[in-house]
Amino acid sequence: MTRVRVRFLGSGDAFGSGGRLQACILLASDGFQCLLDCGASSLIALKRANVDPNDIDTILISHLHGDHFGGIPFFVLDGQFSRRSRRMLFAGPPGLSERSKQAMEVMFPGSSRTERKFEVEFLELAEGFPTTLGPVRVTPYEVTHASGGPPYAFRVELGGRTIAYSGDTEWTERLVTVAAGADLFICEAYFRDKAVRYHLDYQSLMQNRSRLDCKRVIVTHMSPDMLAHSSDLEMEAAHDGLEVSL
Repeated sequence: MTRVRVRFLGSGDAFGSGGRLQACILLASDGFQCLLDCGASSLIALKRANVDPNDIDTILISHLHGDHFGGIPFFVLDGQFSRRSRRMLFAGPPGLSERSKQAMEVMFPGSSRTERKFEVEFLELAEGFPTTLGPVRVTPYEVTHASGGPPYAFRVELGGRTIAYSGDTEWTERLVTVAAGADLFICEAYFRDKAVRYHLDYQSLMQNRSRLDCKRVIVTHMSPDMLAHSSDLEMEAAHDGLEVSL
């Protein structure tokens, strides 16, 4: 079993609350590097952390909102201009390929049709079915978050460890399955007490904590309301730059 390093390069919400960058979590083990989500600010997050984007093997996208997949056009163009030669793989829900190409055309017209010296592959994952991508095995579970396509939570197996990731969702029983037996569950907690559609609040998470059979929970994607109470939480809270070893 090898060590798995988890780095929260971007732990923020869609609106940069607290000055945080959008969702971008780096998983690394034995030379393999994978991103959980690629928000619009992800290229900034990587370069601020001195991580070469060309060293990223795979990018997993939980759902099709800009703060989770909006970094794809920048990522592809950066690879083009920095002479990337290895395949760039994006894996996520149905609709990922078309929405990513649309985003590229909106931001940089013509960029989706440009010939490159590296392959850009979009792999659309089927809900509930494990998929092996090199040394990483990912199983997506559909959760509850309106995003123009199926929103996913992930179970990611890497280096003999299991990292669960909620993506964005209101409370759903699927999270019990996603977190079961995980070494780490990375879970959104958008508000502290306020329950809203499509997002998970901290109190709901706490009420169900005993049902989550995982070793550790770190909350992320926090609103100003949650950030104001971050020192009073009974769970660990992510911040940009947080590193965890499993």
